[in-house]
Amino acid sequence: MDSTRVTEHPTSHERRQPSAARPTAPADPRGALLRTPEPPAQGSTGLPAQGRPAEAPASPGTPGAPASDGQCPTGSPTPSGALAAATGTPAASGTPAGSQGPPAPSGGHGPTDAPTGSGSEHSQPSVTEPDPHRPRPAPESIPAQSGAEASVVQSGKERRTGQGPAPGTPMPMRRDGDRLRFVGAATRRIARGIDLDEIVMGLCRATVPTFSDAILVYLRDPLPVGDERPTGPVVLRLRRTDRIPEDRDTEGFLLPALQPEPDLGITAELCTVRPGGALNEVLRGVRPVFADAPAARAALPELIGEDLTVPGGQRAILAPLRGRRRVIGAALFLRRPDRPAFETDDLLVAAQLATHSALGIDKAVLYGREAYIADELQRTMLPETLPRPTGVRLASRYLPAAETARVGGDWYDAIPLPGSRVALVVGDVMGHSMTSAAIMGQLRTTAQTLAGLDLPPQEVLHHLDEQAQRLGTDRMATCLYAVYDPVAHRITIANAGHPPPVLLHLGGRAEVLRVPPGAPIGVGGVDFEAVELDAPAGATLLLYTDGLVESRLRDVWTGIEQLREKLAATAQLTGADHPPPLEALCDEVLDMLGPGDRDDDIALLAARFDGIAPSDVAFWHLDPEDAAPGRARRLARKALSRWGLEELTDSLELLVSEVVTNAVRYTSRPVTLRLLRTDVLRCEVGDDVPQLPRLRQARATDEGGRGLYLVNKLARRWGATRLSTGKVVWFELNHG
Repeated sequence: MDSTRVTEHPTSHERRQPSAARPTAPADPRGALLRTPEPPAQGSTGLPAQGRPAEAPASPGTPGAPASDGQCPTGSPTPSGALAAATGTPAASGTPAGSQGPPAPSGGHGPTDAPTGSGSEHSQPSVTEPDPHRPRPAPESIPAQSGAEASVVQSGKERRTGQGPAPGTPMPMRRDGDRLRFVGAATRRIARGIDLDEIVMGLCRATVPTFSDAILVYLRDPLPVGDERPTGPVVLRLRRTDRIPEDRDTEGFLLPALQPEPDLGITAELCTVRPGGALNEVLRGVRPVFADAPAARAALPELIGEDLTVPGGQRAILAPLRGRRRVIGAALFLRRPDRPAFETDDLLVAAQLATHSALGIDKAVLYGREAYIADELQRTMLPETLPRPTGVRLASRYLPAAETARVGGDWYDAIPLPGSRVALVVGDVMGHSMTSAAIMGQLRTTAQTLAGLDLPPQEVLHHLDEQAQRLGTDRMATCLYAVYDPVAHRITIANAGHPPPVLLHLGGRAEVLRVPPGAPIGVGGVDFEAVELDAPAGATLLLYTDGLVESRLRDVWTGIEQLREKLAATAQLTGADHPPPLEALCDEVLDMLGPGDRDDDIALLAARFDGIAPSDVAFWHLDPEDAAPGRARRLARKALSRWGLEELTDSLELLVSEVVTNAVRYTSRPVTLRLLRTDVLRCEVGDDVPQLPRLRQARATDEGGRGLYLVNKLARRWGATRLSTGKVVWFELNHG
């Protein structure tokens, strides 16, 4: 069927009826579509024949030609004129091809009143039901418009007032088809939003200026999420406003006070909904109401304040926004006083807009809560800050696969170990979902626990493999575990199916370390092998996940080679004697990823090896005898004198004496004593007893139990770590 025939309101048979046979009635300003057609009178003749579209003359605007499919003989706007009315553009003047012809005479007889034969194939008896697919004819009670009336409609003027719309403002919607098209376009625009602000903005942009001149959107504060039951009174906050820019005075109504883009942080308004109040009753009713209705007239001052007013008459609609379970806000649609008022059918339009917006807001809030939970889960499973161990500087980066789902299975960690060592860990669980993030959290916690036992790197990976098998048969992950000793300037590395690390030397040479690849964690039944390599001072070790070097555009080894070249080129910028800053180095490494060249999470951990010079280390073995505490005090005093730290002599002698005394009391093998001079003075006492000392409050009658109490009061920090061969008790003192 021709698209223009769908919007045809009257048909040609109405014009062939004599004027005496049609009862007259006052014109309904709402248009023919809002009136139910009256049944035909008894004894009425059948419908006259209608001409075929193929029989229409080539020039429909000439006199004597039959009305075309898109022509409205009664003077109502053509489909093109209706579209112009919906969009606010004036109808075109003149009668070009396809436009509306001259208006019919007031008697209803047009130039096509030619007699037709009773045997025409278009003749229908009066008792035949109308075809539902044909356009509904205009009711017989509405008389044909005169030429003057038709010219007013064609010129775009409002029929009740005879005044045209203001310049630049849209024509009011007069047809059901206009409203349906508007609702369809508006709901599609609202549905495109994925978060709260996009949905509210879509509602405002879709309704202004096509449906209303201004809009105010209020939402509950805070918005309820899902099935949770909010506590406390209902509070509405003005979320957004939008309007047509004003170019003239509107007699001090609410519209001039609105801003197109308000600063909600300053102009936000709160409204507390009183239980049993007028606003509460309107919100509970759910249905949109005109502002001049008794309920809305009492509710609007509660919503917008006592000092503000809205245009009179049916120029404001208050529409509650109801989500899946409860009312979550309200929308106020406004028209200027010089514009046509809303009609009854506009309440249905407002209801559709409010329903689609509220459901979209409900889903956006749920989506936002899920994204927040996923993001917080990921953040809590990754280290919030990196430690500052002695002899090494650290920097890290983490990039999720997608900003809309910031969760994945990649992780990194830096764990201080006894003896001023540090464990560097990077791992990648298969997938980047909530399940992968949960498994990653469990493996990271296991790795931290195993590192606290000071197990060798290969043993840590072996226990991680067992833990992954307990989590499930399909829990696969890769991991690289390295332990750096700043005193020995050595690093021990064990690998479980992870890409090899890259070592950037001080001179600018980048080297891919040769470490055994190993099998991924979760395979089971495999052994892991560790290698010990040199870690010279000034070198930088880069640990990463495969998302940095592997993508749809390149394989892993090609990406590793590009990473090595990138590190070497970056080191050349700062010279051979100065390594590049760690933070800038991490940013440069991530810049090697091109647009669209990443489809996996990326975890990056960079470690700059400063080491501890041998001249800053003092180490002794003490036999487990009664004279050991006294010898420990003498050795510590000499070391402080050599380093120029005599001001710490009294505190160090007291604390060393207490810690060595506790070690000698229970051990049967030699005790180790080591002093490290860095930014702090660190003292470490080791023995072969695995039991860790505990701080306790000694009673007044106790002869002992106060050693750790003194250490806790005088030392900057202290702690005890269990080793595979015993334990180490350490403390630190500040020095100038």
